[in-house]
Amino acid sequence: MADKFRTAPHWEDLRFFIALARHGSLSATARVLGVNHATVSRRITGLETALGARLFERTGSGYALTEAGRRVLEDAAPMEQAAGRISPGAMPEQPLGRVRITVTPSIAEGFLLPRLAGFQAVHPGLDIDLIADRRAISLQRREADIALRLARPLEGELVARRLVGLGFGFYATPDWPERIAAGEAPRFIAFDEGGSHLPEALWLTRRFPGARQLFRANSQVAQAMAARAGGGLALLPHFIGACDPELVPVTLAETPPGRELWLLMRPGEGEEPGLRMVVDFLAGLFRAERALFEDGSAA
Repeated sequence: MADKFRTAPHWEDLRFFIALARHGSLSATARVLGVNHATVSRRITGLETALGARLFERTGSGYALTEAGRRVLEDAAPMEQAAGRISPGAMPEQPLGRVRITVTPSIAEGFLLPRLAGFQAVHPGLDIDLIADRRAISLQRREADIALRLARPLEGELVARRLVGLGFGFYATPDWPERIAAGEAPRFIAFDEGGSHLPEALWLTRRFPGARQLFRANSQVAQAMAARAGGGLALLPHFIGACDPELVPVTLAETPPGRELWLLMRPGEGEEPGLRMVVDFLAGLFRAERALFEDGSAA
């Protein structure tokens, strides 16, 4: 792709670019590469200047590749693989195959999608199916290979690995903290009937039994959008609320207990190369973003 570059980019800049495409956030990329946020940002800016193109769009869930970024990644990923093959302890050939992941819609839409897209682009031999559904998709019936669930299973023969704690808070437009401080009663954005059984929905109803639920939706991403439009206070996981630049935290008397995110898979399948690579990627991704999930501090 040499003819596509305005000037020859530095390999180190490309290495930072690939890492950001893979991990989707400055904080995770900085941790993986052992540098600070400013270094990652500087490297990406230098590469964009050299190429004369914007490579990433900043979204509420992280950094997403632009069309130009996807083209650069197509050419840069083989360079990384070639560098690995000629380095000491070179990586084996890239695995092939399809890996199916089932996860809640909020985590899929609010966090995983841009990061998995970057991962898949770096590993083009792997096909990723992401099943965003709150229903319990069965691993035993091989409806999926990996499940990310907000509870550890109490039955069944599955390998369970805790990934991260999940904290919640109230989020709204910047005018709401002052309105609450002035004594205005909060108006809430909540789950519709389809999600009314969820622990945070039950807690909200019990804790504020007489409060008006002005808007209801079946996903937390939609609830964040309603809060952004001024519809009231949304009880959101921190990884959604704290990443939205148009929302601020609103302090009320208390917030619901946190939950836990678990990675589940069938026994005996952890050594399959493609599946193992995806499991390791997911574990590293959530480990790098632990603070964002638990208290929103790494947004």
